[in-house]
Amino acid sequence: MNDYLVRALAFDGKVRAFAVKTTDTIAEAQQRHGTWPTASAALGRTMTAGVMMGAMLKGEDKLTVKVEGQGPIGAIIVDSNAKGEVRGYVTNPQTHFDLNEHGKLDVRRAVGTDGMITIVKDLGMRDFFTGQVPIVSGELGEDFTYYFAASEQVPSSVGLGVLVNPDNTILASGGFIIQLMPGIEDETITVIEEKLSKMEPVSKLLDKGLSPEQLLQEILGEENVEILEQMPVMFDCNCSKERFGTAILSLGESEIREMIEDDGQAEAQCHFCMETYHYSEAELEAYIDEIKS
Repeated sequence: MNDYLVRALAFDGKVRAFAVKTTDTIAEAQQRHGTWPTASAALGRTMTAGVMMGAMLKGEDKLTVKVEGQGPIGAIIVDSNAKGEVRGYVTNPQTHFDLNEHGKLDVRRAVGTDGMITIVKDLGMRDFFTGQVPIVSGELGEDFTYYFAASEQVPSSVGLGVLVNPDNTILASGGFIIQLMPGIEDETITVIEEKLSKMEPVSKLLDKGLSPEQLLQEILGEENVEILEQMPVMFDCNCSKERFGTAILSLGESEIREMIEDDGQAEAQCHFCMETYHYSEAELEAYIDEIKS
């Protein structure tokens, strides 16, 4: 089945929950960027969190996630929206280490722990909403959990997992976000905390083939979960030759003239999808004519 996200309520609306399968989406990101296993896990976890956070938005709203932990992977940048579309990249995609002491990909070492996670939301208003918190773990699930508590004041639990095959391809990817709503009873909180403390890691549940619905049922109890919506999820980039052309136009006549004199052409590559756009001398001359007109 293709990637998809579910939005749900539990315990009579006192719990809001999201779960997602992102295997194909992260596989496409891995192929586009040629990421090595540890980088794939870090990018995949961030994109999985990003697409669930995007699902909390409405209409044409969108957000950008920036993870800057000062680790060797460099910055991780992810864009997502309310439609299940997500894109992302890492500064140094060929980053990989031996497994950590738990036998897992060493995401913490790649990401680093001396930096910030920044969430920028474009809600269609004049000003953007920006939330920023320090990285507390580097494993990312705990870091997004801390973001919700510290920046949005919503007690949450975030689980993220990416499994990578020996040939660098993606075996499975997905995650969940559980959020406690105002008025929730202490007894319900205790039940959820006990479930979370005893459950297997997300990666193991994904390896068993659990669906997004089953992930939530595993945590919250099948009898407590009410699925509200199912939404397709995909890697999607909105770059285009026209968009990059607008950027070239903004450089001004002298810089465009310099491109023509130096190379006789221009080339632009999208960081998110690695698509490359070529501009001939004639196209560059047309931009100069447009500036002069």
